[in-house]
Amino acid sequence: MKKILLYTLFALPMVVMAQVDRSKAPKPGPAPAVKISEPAIFTLPNGLKVFVVQNTKLPRVSATLTINRESLIEGNKAGLTTITGDLLRRGTSKLKKAELDEAIDYLGASIGTSSTSVSGSSLSSNFPKVIELMSDIALRPAFPADELEKIRKQALSGLAQGKEDPATIARNITSKLVYGNNHPYGEVETEASIKAVTVADVKKYYSTYWKPNVAYLVFVGDITVETAKQLATKYFGTWANGVVPTPVYKAPAAPAKTFIAIVDRPSSVQSNISLVAPVQLQPGSPDAIAADITANILGGGSSARLYKNLREKYGFTYGAYSSISEDKLVGNFTATAAVRNDKTDSAIGQFIYEFNRIRNEAASADEVNLIKNERNGAFARSLENPATIAGFALNIARYNLPKDYFQNYLKNLALVDAAKVKLMANKYIPANNLAIVIVGNAKEIAKGLDKYGTVKYFDIEGNEVAAPVTKAVAANVTAESVLQKAADATASPTAMLALKDVEMNGTASVMGQSLSLSQKMIIPSSYLQTIAAGPMVVQKQLMKSGTFSQSQQGQEVPLKDDDKEKMEEDGAFFTEAYMLKQKGYTFTIKSIEQVDGKDANVIEIKSPKGRVFTNYYDVASGLLAKNIVTQETPQGKAVVTTYTSNYKAFNDVKIATKIVIDYGQYKIDVTMNDIKVNQGLKVENIK
Repeated sequence: MKKILLYTLFALPMVVMAQVDRSKAPKPGPAPAVKISEPAIFTLPNGLKVFVVQNTKLPRVSATLTINRESLIEGNKAGLTTITGDLLRRGTSKLKKAELDEAIDYLGASIGTSSTSVSGSSLSSNFPKVIELMSDIALRPAFPADELEKIRKQALSGLAQGKEDPATIARNITSKLVYGNNHPYGEVETEASIKAVTVADVKKYYSTYWKPNVAYLVFVGDITVETAKQLATKYFGTWANGVVPTPVYKAPAAPAKTFIAIVDRPSSVQSNISLVAPVQLQPGSPDAIAADITANILGGGSSARLYKNLREKYGFTYGAYSSISEDKLVGNFTATAAVRNDKTDSAIGQFIYEFNRIRNEAASADEVNLIKNERNGAFARSLENPATIAGFALNIARYNLPKDYFQNYLKNLALVDAAKVKLMANKYIPANNLAIVIVGNAKEIAKGLDKYGTVKYFDIEGNEVAAPVTKAVAANVTAESVLQKAADATASPTAMLALKDVEMNGTASVMGQSLSLSQKMIIPSSYLQTIAAGPMVVQKQLMKSGTFSQSQQGQEVPLKDDDKEKMEEDGAFFTEAYMLKQKGYTFTIKSIEQVDGKDANVIEIKSPKGRVFTNYYDVASGLLAKNIVTQETPQGKAVVTTYTSNYKAFNDVKIATKIVIDYGQYKIDVTMNDIKVNQGLKVENIK
């Protein structure tokens, strides 16, 4: 009997599980009653509103001071507010940055700043000293000029990296096209705007907007209301209030008709697609919860329609997503994916198909319940964090929400059904009023896109430009004649014969890091290239009397026949003359395209080993201006584009001293600043 009972108890869960249909999402039960505690709230005489959420589970306290100002148009100084936020943390009238850092570290605390906030946290025993430092930062910032220059340098470096990132480019272009230049959300930081910011601008912004009567101070953790009031009064009570500007902006309108905005990026092997439109959806709006459910059914993750369509059904992308955001000024509908170049047209078609489907067909109960259950669970888990309570109270105050808005969240969530989802889709998911922004290789993606709307072209800063032009090649020009012109432009036959050895040294800059690059060659038998970071050799390639080797950080890397063939081309130095003489190379002239605003003959080259690459030769000078090759990487195919320029003559041989290698996600800028020829290098020097 005992064994039978044990078996029955063991098997019971299996029986219950067998009766559950796992293919269907569970139906949500009735909305549970939620009791959300309220923080203590008081206001200082200067207008500073203070919230206190006491929680004694851990002996820690955090505080955040938030300035509730309106968004600003920064104009030709876009980036000012971000710079101000960084500069706040760089010193006060009492403490220099190093002293401030030391004081914070000594307390085991953390303090961060932004253009509208100062936040800090520490053990409760150290917190009075931390709030004193926070007060010093917030009320007595020094805004040192030398620190501004450091921040400016970092910002410019970030902008340079952003120019190489398709996702960053897409965000910037989308902001400009959707919101416009006369709206805060339409501004994009540029090198010129960052360079224009001065200490005087920073001080003016701070003195205008940092006022206690538009600020909130939130305490969370092991602190009593009485202690919080004492600290707030002591450290922020003397802060003088004042009138703060409240600018009003015209709400951006959705495009009258869908249009396509292409940013040509020849090195891209995939297109970054963003389909966007502004929507009027205020925080706490009666539509906000249902709109969120709708956006997540459409593109909230791996169970959503866009993901199942574009990734699982068609394999266009690794993921496709959508969102409907609420915002005090203007929200937006956004759908995004990065897709293969050759599937750009098809992917946009499937995006629009899914937009129409969710507008015209009712979502299934399972789809609705799945997202509702996720939101229900996330909300319940969030209540375990005392900071959530403070956040709820702060949002109620900032956005003038009903006091019971979060108390009734689950009840309002339970009311969302398929009919409500369809209503939200028709209200917030555009049918034919989209800006479709695509960052990719225009030559490969543009064909056929005009069926979705007017196609326009933009540069990476959002300025409209002419479409890339492909010109026909003159009938008397052949691939071989272009290569011969390049060889002749590089050096005369006499100069080629006279060149015995070359040594080139320079610098390579990548993602803010500086490397040294060295090349030595005895033409055409020996070739050595090293890339080093200080004393450490990062990469080394060696061809010497018929032997080949390659290493990375001291570790040997196996070489393929393709690699050896490429090293032989490099070692020949006069590459065009070398390829024309070797058997097995084939050349095809494709078109005339522009490189840096100049016409270039486009030649596709196939090597004896089967390598295929494309060279662009300046029509006027004949010299190589660009090379494109597709490489296999662990992440898939990658297009590498190399630009060569600033040719200088050495012993009547023209050598490119400026080289830019574009890997798509980043660039390497190479400058050859020390070139020596015919100095008598020996084979033993190549090692």
